[in-house]
Amino acid sequence: MQVGVAYADKFKQTWLTFDVPDDCTLQDAIEQSGILRQYPDIDLDTQRVGVFGRLSKLNAKLKPGDRVEIYRPITADPETIDRRDQ
Repeated sequence: MQVGVAYADKFKQTWLTFDVPDDCTLQDAIEQSGILRQYPDIDLDTQRVGVFGRLSKLNAKLKPGDRVEIYRPITADPETIDRRDQ
């Protein structure tokens, strides 16, 4: 089945699409994608992951066409950012 893995840092976005076995988990797909070599700062022990914007666990099974997303930690402190008038 075909799935995608997406990650973005401050400088670039990466979305990889590839084939995985039918019993693939989120962690399997992330490891098979090679994205951990492209972004050595990814830490799956601390960063959250999801599928199509919904948080998931690393051991969750994937379905054909799923987009696995690796989320970066929030680095901006909301109390130090100026509010914008709307």
